[in-house]
Amino acid sequence: MFAMALVLLMLGFQVAFVFGGVALFFAMISDEVGLHVLEMLPYRTYGIMGNITLMAVPLFILMGLILEKSKMAENLLSSMGKLFGSVRGGLAISVVLVGAILAASTGIVGASVVMMSLIALPLMLKHNYSPALASGSIAASGTLGQLIPPSIVLIVLGDQMHLSVGDLFKAAVVPGILLIILYILYILIFAFLRKEAAPAIISDEPYKTVAKAAFKAILPPLLLIAAVLGSIFAGIASPTESAAIGVLGAFALAAYNRVLDFELVRYAAVETVKLTAMIFMILIGATAFSLVFNELGGGDMALQFFTGDVGSKWTFILIAMMVIFLLGFFIDFIEIAFVVVPILVPIVASFGIDPVWFAILIAMNLQASFLTPPFGFALFYLKGAAGDKVTTAAIYRGVVPFIILQVVALGIIVLFPDLIYLFGK
Repeated sequence: MFAMALVLLMLGFQVAFVFGGVALFFAMISDEVGLHVLEMLPYRTYGIMGNITLMAVPLFILMGLILEKSKMAENLLSSMGKLFGSVRGGLAISVVLVGAILAASTGIVGASVVMMSLIALPLMLKHNYSPALASGSIAASGTLGQLIPPSIVLIVLGDQMHLSVGDLFKAAVVPGILLIILYILYILIFAFLRKEAAPAIISDEPYKTVAKAAFKAILPPLLLIAAVLGSIFAGIASPTESAAIGVLGAFALAAYNRVLDFELVRYAAVETVKLTAMIFMILIGATAFSLVFNELGGGDMALQFFTGDVGSKWTFILIAMMVIFLLGFFIDFIEIAFVVVPILVPIVASFGIDPVWFAILIAMNLQASFLTPPFGFALFYLKGAAGDKVTTAAIYRGVVPFIILQVVALGIIVLFPDLIYLFGK
């Protein structure tokens, strides 16, 4: 079933129809299963539609789309670029920091990468930055939204692994900060070793004025982040309720920047419906796939393999991470979360592995899937927005060090699992 689904995805068929179609095909040809197994699908679908946790998905998407059009990214990049421009590699560092702020406020990879490609990339190339460093820092920073809360990936993993989304949000903060630190350290070392590839930019503006402008640009999104994540961490609101608070905050920011109008609301509403429909269609297709897969004994076979044949917790973790990493080269995080993760859940329980820690490892791994060629979505977004400014080869060269840094960060969290609980359990 997996092989057939992977081949059809590689041929370019729509994801939701691939999983649903493969499930239907194997149900029809198998004597031991039969089409009657799909009678459970409507009940599962009703369960999905009534899931309060998943209601946060369209709300966070709506929040991100409103912020995408609110000129927040332009103001942040302009101010942060001036603030760090005098440091070698300062523009790339400002891209990482802005990417982190956008991740914690919008959480939409496509929007973050495209915005930074349109605004920061021409500026970096104008100041003789290495095209590889410029494109790599933009693509990697844009994917931080997959890990830093409020992340759609964490919401989906919370639902699929039956975990508290609030606990996952808390646990993801330290890995997110760790990645930001690793990115900045790499840029500083790269700029030190290759001075011509990341030159400093001398500004005539007084630093006090620049710092004041940067503070003014950073404050509104920070207040929004504090309202959304603070309400979850303090236990005042559930993730779904905090998502609604985030939408109200996004409208307030758009009004503050004087861009709130009917066109913005219409654009955000229509795109939210499209993205939400796509995610839930994939989820329904993946549910049908899981039904047939489990009826054929796939789940039991996987459990027997890891607990009986392999028998080692660490071997299971290594194989699971490698499989997810390799699948990330070819398929999207949504398919992996909806199809692969449910198979791993009973195995995690049988080995007594901390499910929150394991979910964070998966989230960090899925983040890398946005950067890995040939189907890394961040690479497509960057190339589409950049046009002929950078070559595909330069983009691929640029993202490789950041993929390695993500693997290093994953290794650190594997070796020091208690790091994820620094902000509480």
